[in-house]
Amino acid sequence: MRVITGIARGRRLVAPEGLDVRPTTDKVKEGIFSAIQFQIQDAYVLDLFAGSGQMGIEALSRGAKRAVFVDNSQRSIKCVNENLRNTKLERQAEVINRDSYDFIKLTRLAFDIIILDPPYRHDHIATLLPIAAKKVSEGGCIICEYEAEAQEPTAPEGLTLRKTYRYGKINVTIFDRPESEAEE
Repeated sequence: MRVITGIARGRRLVAPEGLDVRPTTDKVKEGIFSAIQFQIQDAYVLDLFAGSGQMGIEALSRGAKRAVFVDNSQRSIKCVNENLRNTKLERQAEVINRDSYDFIKLTRLAFDIIILDPPYRHDHIATLLPIAAKKVSEGGCIICEYEAEAQEPTAPEGLTLRKTYRYGKINVTIFDRPESEAEE
């Protein structure tokens, strides 16, 4: 596992051991970042269920201004911190050891990009997406990664479906929050 491009390009990343963490493959990661490439610069990113932190780190490497990494696993938090140190991106990051549901419900922050990559087979996305929709800024997006057998998430109020991408056993659905029209 490595950073694909940007200022930390080629840096190796560590992942927590165990069956509960499933790092995003380079092919899927490249597809996601190609789809959102024009939204990354100076973005405020939330990497929920961070695992190794590779998605938020990739965003920082590609020009995101700041990333918040949230995970309830101490092993994951240790890996995120180590990966941030190794990529020299720790100053642009905030790492929070907390339950993802609690964080997204209680935060008052708004994010330009929210990455939802929860453990598979638990239907977390269906529960979290309506809450996350209230935390994404205008012109921002939410990226949902889930197993191909799972039901495709539907757009909650305020979001529009951009597209669902299929990568073998993994699907990625991206939702956008449109910019509100200026009053004349």
